[in-house]
Amino acid sequence: MANNTENTKAIHWGILGCGNVTELKSGPAYQKTTGFKIEAVMRRDAEKAADYAKRHNISKFYSDADELINDPEIDAIYIATPPDTHHFYGLKVALAGKICCIEKPLAPSYKESVEIYEAFKTKNVPLFTAYYRRTLPRFEQIKTWLDNNKIGEVRSIRWNLTKSASEQDLSGAYNWRTDAKIAPGGYFDDLASHGLDLFTFLLGDIKEVSGYSLNQQGLYSAKDAITACWLHE
Repeated sequence: MANNTENTKAIHWGILGCGNVTELKSGPAYQKTTGFKIEAVMRRDAEKAADYAKRHNISKFYSDADELINDPEIDAIYIATPPDTHHFYGLKVALAGKICCIEKPLAPSYKESVEIYEAFKTKNVPLFTAYYRRTLPRFEQIKTWLDNNKIGEVRSIRWNLTKSASEQDLSGAYNWRTDAKIAPGGYFDDLASHGLDLFTFLLGDIKEVSGYSLNQQGLYSAKDAITACWLHE
């Protein structure tokens, strides 16, 4: 009998952006996943792209995003650049008709997120966002309990997420994660979005929401305090 694993064509990935998230989290995971191969990486700084490729045993590197996206040997693109570029690169990948995974948040705004979604839907090409926590065993167990009515009906949830200012925040040193032009939601987009994804996984899509956001501490330009109420379907 033929070995199905051997006969399955590997998905050849190209990575846009070679920052910490690909060094520490997703890059190693992609390399360890059966059926995945990182074919090439892209970073605007060619020397840093070459260094990343060499250290991770990746055969090709680019300093131009279009060259990576349109490489005929690449089947799928992982966009690991800052949020303000997700819409721009996402539409390019959709136009190329390639599978895409975009780092969270999908985009800085609902409007841009919908445009990305519609572009891939039109092309009938898979689109993913890098929310992985719903696949962790503890959350899958909670989902099973809820689906089987083992812990009763969920009528309300109360969630509070806080993060103390880091030394970088207090020093005033630049951090794109708190630059309103790049990541207007600041740490909320970076961290709290995981929680919101879990709630939709466990309780269904959000159908109505109201809230308020502001910057209280003035340590950076992005929002640093957000409160909201919402209803699940």
